[in-house]
Amino acid sequence: MQTAEIGALLEQCVARWHDVEPSHAEEGLPGKVCDLHRFNFLLWHEEDIARSPEVTDRRIAEVKRAIDGYNQARNDAIEKVDDWLIADLEERGVVSAADAPAATETPGAALDRLSILELRRYHMREQVERPDASREHREKAAGRMVILDRQRTHLVEAISRLVSEIYAGQRPLRVFRQMKMYNDPSMNPYLYKAQEAQ
Repeated sequence: MQTAEIGALLEQCVARWHDVEPSHAEEGLPGKVCDLHRFNFLLWHEEDIARSPEVTDRRIAEVKRAIDGYNQARNDAIEKVDDWLIADLEERGVVSAADAPAATETPGAALDRLSILELRRYHMREQVERPDASREHREKAAGRMVILDRQRTHLVEAISRLVSEIYAGQRPLRVFRQMKMYNDPSMNPYLYKAQEAQ
């Protein structure tokens, strides 16, 4: 599947998931990317709740815990995208040259940025089309939409180039393990010290 097709899939998912529970039936690489996209979708909307001035402190605490969980799942999903690509490269016998330069981010990390960009584009488009907003507000949003669309084009091109170079053996794919510690009761000092005190 080409990066442009994945971008289109992410765009379709965002639109559909605003009407139905976020889920998908994709398999293989598209499935791994949709898993990642789902966690970004859930994160986005939890963060919207957290910013509301009408939300109680108790609800904020619930949202914060949900955000932590989704963020952990999102980071795990980024690595799973890269793990899928590594397995596919091994199956195809693709090996990069020993001196091939690595990219600053993996395809999984770049697809994560594309996922977030699709969410941003969807919500900016909502602002462009908002009937209750002023003309000035809609024009400002339309100007931002032009920039977001241009950024999307550039990002899709960059991801396509990166993946092509990896599959041509011109770049290695090295998974950048996040090693998140805050959800791990054995790693987060606040959590393990609280357990020891019991």
